[in-house]
Amino acid sequence: MEKISEQFTGFQWGVGYIDKNRIKHNGENWECEQIFFNSPLIVLDDAVHSVAEKRWVAFGKTDQGRFLVILFTERKNLIRIISARDMNKREKEFYNEK
Repeated sequence: MEKISEQFTGFQWGVGYIDKNRIKHNGENWECEQIFFNSPLIVLDDAVHSVAEKRWVAFGKTDQGRFLVILFTERKNLIRIISARDMNKREKEFYNEK
């Protein structure tokens, strides 16, 4: 799989999403961005949510070791993060197996 950091050149945060992850999931925007530069990073198609636009789900870890699941889309060559939260137990098991 091509490295995600080679496909995209930066991040874009929609006005409605800038504070959403911090308020709902105690996650900072910079933490969400970190997982895209750390290994391993698992990116899967999100067919369920890809109705109006193509979406992906990323499983990764921050520099501080926080395990996150991030739903994102592409705007030009930018990653637009839609949602971010901590991995649940099942997702951590999946991530650690890969």
